[in-house]
Amino acid sequence: MNASSTSPSPAPAGHPAIGPSTAGTSAPLAGTRERPLGAVGTARPRIEGPAKVTGAVRYAADEPTGDLAHGWVVTSAVTRGLIRDIDTSAALAMPGVLGVIDHRNAPRLNLDAGSFFGPDGGMHLLQSDEIPHSGRPIALVVAETAEQARSAAMALRVTYDEEPYDVNFSLEHPAARPATSFFGEDATVGDVDMELAASAVVVDERYVTPEAHGAAMEPHSATAWWEGERLQVVDSNQGPFLVAMTVATLFYLDPKQVRVRSPHVGGGFGSKSGGCGPQLVLAVMATTVFDRPVRVTLTRSQVFQTVSMRPATDQRVRIGVDADGRLRAISHTAAFEVSKLADYLENCTELSNTLYAARAIRTRRIAVPVDILPPYSVRGPGATPGSFALESAMDEVAERLDMDPLELRLRNEPSVGPVSGLPFSRRNLVACLREGARRFGWATRDRHPRTRREGRLLVGTGMAATSFGAGALPSTASITAEADGDFTVAIGASDIGTGARTALTAVAAEALRVNPEKIRLLIADSDLGPAWGAGGSRGTTSWSWAITEAAAKLRSQLGGATLPLTVSFDTTESLGELPLMERHSYSAVFCEVTVDPATGEVRVRRLLGMFAVGRVINPLLARSQLVGGMIMGLSMALHEDGVRDPATGRHVNGDFAGYHIAAHADVPDIEADFVPDYEPGDPSGIKGVGEIGTVGTAAAIANAVWHATGSRQRTLPIRPDRVLEERPPS
Repeated sequence: MNASSTSPSPAPAGHPAIGPSTAGTSAPLAGTRERPLGAVGTARPRIEGPAKVTGAVRYAADEPTGDLAHGWVVTSAVTRGLIRDIDTSAALAMPGVLGVIDHRNAPRLNLDAGSFFGPDGGMHLLQSDEIPHSGRPIALVVAETAEQARSAAMALRVTYDEEPYDVNFSLEHPAARPATSFFGEDATVGDVDMELAASAVVVDERYVTPEAHGAAMEPHSATAWWEGERLQVVDSNQGPFLVAMTVATLFYLDPKQVRVRSPHVGGGFGSKSGGCGPQLVLAVMATTVFDRPVRVTLTRSQVFQTVSMRPATDQRVRIGVDADGRLRAISHTAAFEVSKLADYLENCTELSNTLYAARAIRTRRIAVPVDILPPYSVRGPGATPGSFALESAMDEVAERLDMDPLELRLRNEPSVGPVSGLPFSRRNLVACLREGARRFGWATRDRHPRTRREGRLLVGTGMAATSFGAGALPSTASITAEADGDFTVAIGASDIGTGARTALTAVAAEALRVNPEKIRLLIADSDLGPAWGAGGSRGTTSWSWAITEAAAKLRSQLGGATLPLTVSFDTTESLGELPLMERHSYSAVFCEVTVDPATGEVRVRRLLGMFAVGRVINPLLARSQLVGGMIMGLSMALHEDGVRDPATGRHVNGDFAGYHIAAHADVPDIEADFVPDYEPGDPSGIKGVGEIGTVGTAAAIANAVWHATGSRQRTLPIRPDRVLEERPPS
């Protein structure tokens, strides 16, 4: 998700060194500097940092609310079937219990409601006796305290009629079908089969990634209550305005009746971005039924059971090349699991359509509906598992050609979009590759595997290149010039731990030509107007665009105006006027690993990433986002694996004890830095930051493991049992 973006790099010809327009004013505002100190390009700590480390910040589960009741979620004990009966008598007789909501008495929902990607049955909770997947919420017990609600929930007696289920996902699944289009289209350019037949070398391999969970530190929580005819919500989510619109649709309300706030969010990584989380749906139901403020907070286990995850993928990549390493053909077929409740699309083939020049390209996306919770975004959706497949295959091409993997990538740099034919707005992948290789010391690498040893350890290095779609989505910002000389900037942004408050304050200060201390920033409230959420690495870009344009409009009206003066700007029209171009961030990731062949243990010793992400608003925050993204990529490569028991269809590791994520001891020295970049379509020249750090890292690690061992790992995670050698050399 988007962090902050803008850097000390120079603007290209035809673009101002400072992004916003100065129309209507030829001098700085009274008492300000022309180039304010400590705004864009300056490494400033987070505005809310002291409050967070002292515990003063309140998250969704901390919001003080009078007369508060608590809801406890009850989830299904079977994977698929029907509820025969729910005996609530014992629970209702327990102290403090206000009642039980289930499919027999729950408010009716609008079944046409869905997320940004279309109708989503995952939100249609307690509407029937049907159980479509394991862990489905089937009841909510509401009581005076959370402890009373939990005790009563354990007293419910539920009987089921179990039905056969299918959770066995694969590319060859009999129910596999073409995926519905959302992110672009499947591509066919040239004759792939002919080019493969004419190629000197062909790689044809399968790459598999498991289910992965967002695993945010803060569990999902929502508090809901009515104030007259208006629904008030404090929720843990990534976009309060979009969530408010979904709540309104789901509960047949006028959008003006719904206010959603998410003041502080303890991480999301996509798991808090899809429509309404189960905690919010159930909290709104409960406050409507019991006419009390109700809070629903999921346990860690319930988060794993009821909140969306990245779908598993099974990808076949075929690449054909001439003997000199020029690509003739790329064929990429990506199958991913979907739920029968929602057809969420994971665009795993995005990079195959954009990253390298080839005479022929064919990409296909296959949906495999199985009996699971609807998947959704996890950091770098589509591109993250897709890059593992493509960049592993590119490394295999280099191996079979006996060519430097870096040289192979440089040799296939496109001049225009390989599929679209559109020009690139600005493409700085080569700069990332060359500078990353220089800093990493790539030139000293022996490209043959299993050539470096340190005692019993094998040492290897690998790399990967990648891109991630850049751009902005419509948002509205308002700025008020106050009588005291300060400026109030209001936008429905969301800070999910990325430092958005600090980044947007710097953007506003630059646009208004004032010091950051003059900015009062209001965010995380749906009442502030339409705004894109913190997702798709488009949050900061979208919000900054709106703030910059609103500031230019305000500056043009300030001369002699009576204060306070408020102006607003909606970027919808501006975005519609952008020329069609390929717009991306780029990166190159370099990795060094050690492998113990006797135990199968893989350790990442060094990670280096060079990034072209436009101008960088705050290098401190941007580096933090990129390093965090690379850690998630490391975790994906070596640890994370959502495992289902084929005998029950249920997750067997739905907690932090079983679902392993990279811990401090797993994280090596990580270097993340920027090459000079600028996005010419954006008034401030910025792009997204957060997700591209994750996208290429797993492939770089897998390629380094091959270089260390000579054995290719095509299935993630790279567990010790997959690396272990029966008879490691002495």
